[in-house]
Amino acid sequence: MTRVDWQQEAEKRKDELLAAVREFLQIKSVLDPTTARDGAPFGEGIRQALDYVLTVCKEAGMTVKDVGGYAAHAELGEGEELIGILSHVDVVPEGDGWSSPPYAAEIVDGKIVARGAIDDKGPTMAAIFAAKIVKELGLPLSKRVRLIFGTDEESNWRCVRTYFQTEEMPTMGFSPDADFPLIYAEKGLTDLMLTQTAAAYAAQQITPVDRPDARLLTLSAGLRMNMVPDKAEAVLEPLSMTGQELAERFGAYVREMGLSGAADVRGGQVHVQMEGVSVHAMNPSLGVNAGTELLHFLAGLTLDERGQQFARFADRYFHRQHDGKAIGIACDDKEMGPLTLNTGIIRYEADGDAVFGVNIRYPHSQPFERWKAILEQRLAEAAFSLAVVEHLEPHRVDPQHPLITTLQRVYTEQTGQEAEIIAIGGATYGRSLDVGVAFGPLFPGRPDSAHQRDEHILVDDLIKATAIYAQAIYELAK
Repeated sequence: MTRVDWQQEAEKRKDELLAAVREFLQIKSVLDPTTARDGAPFGEGIRQALDYVLTVCKEAGMTVKDVGGYAAHAELGEGEELIGILSHVDVVPEGDGWSSPPYAAEIVDGKIVARGAIDDKGPTMAAIFAAKIVKELGLPLSKRVRLIFGTDEESNWRCVRTYFQTEEMPTMGFSPDADFPLIYAEKGLTDLMLTQTAAAYAAQQITPVDRPDARLLTLSAGLRMNMVPDKAEAVLEPLSMTGQELAERFGAYVREMGLSGAADVRGGQVHVQMEGVSVHAMNPSLGVNAGTELLHFLAGLTLDERGQQFARFADRYFHRQHDGKAIGIACDDKEMGPLTLNTGIIRYEADGDAVFGVNIRYPHSQPFERWKAILEQRLAEAAFSLAVVEHLEPHRVDPQHPLITTLQRVYTEQTGQEAEIIAIGGATYGRSLDVGVAFGPLFPGRPDSAHQRDEHILVDDLIKATAIYAQAIYELAK
């Protein structure tokens, strides 16, 4: 057959692709239990996003199937074997501070700026258009190709778990939900809820605090365990210090630490706000955790008994602690790298529960149950219990597998660069396949804006990714 110029084919469809991506991004597909219903288990926004991709696929001549709104797929080709491309239509909450509206999907300086642009709506549409290219060119395939769309990747992966209860497991496949060149190994990942109830606190023998500066009434930080909190708020009741003294001390702390925050006195209470920098929990050290920075300040005060225990516990184990060393669970290996810990959710009520929601990513050399037991022991010392919200085992594909060698060749042919395989701390849909990897869309050297304000993807990178995915689909399924 005639050699295909994959880049040219992607360029031919640029305007159509950009229009589809922008329309897709303009759907706010954040988890919303308040609008959940049959057929839309994660809310109306996500349902609309799923409907949109299915419509695009149907119009391209693919066969589609909706699996109860939990997930869906679009298929082309024929054959016994099945190639899977897994992506997701849900996004994390947008947060504040954007330079343009997060769902306007404006093109600014060659970038599409929107929540979901890089994670994972832009790549999802690139994969759809890649399949469209293969189909429209009439290229012969000996295998089926299935685009699988999840709806709950940013939370608990209920989408793919439900999907694979009834649907066929692909022979092999990839997820356009991480970095190029190719990710063959992913750390284990778990979300843990650490809770100290009021009753558990009361059952401890606590040394009374003499003349506390203030009483901690409430504290709140973070929206998701897989995001570094960029905002934290606390309310204090002044005791031996005045409200103005507390506010001035916080102002001095913020200036000294080079942070951003404010405090004001209202109705006899001190309201404190801290700002941070939100990044993906895969690399929490790249962000600034507003919650733990605020707790570091509070730990330097003399608070009421419970508030002091809470603040100092957090300060000891979580403030700028991203490797778990302070709490006794640090580990590392040559292939996957070190354990990472992100304190993504913090809640405190003086007469209620004290809660930390943590996201931990760990290498395969350290079994989950081993370090979990160490963590539980340390938590018990402060009357905290541990609940596993989500757990994914580490994932790895043999570097010599044809899936990997084929994708490496495609990447090199398209970019002229060596396709080095890498391991990451992120969780992609690649791990939900028996033989699956992550393949793009973020090119080497590009800043990763996923889960951040002004999330974006370069238009040129989106087109190049589409060309790469088109060739990859053909090479795997021909």
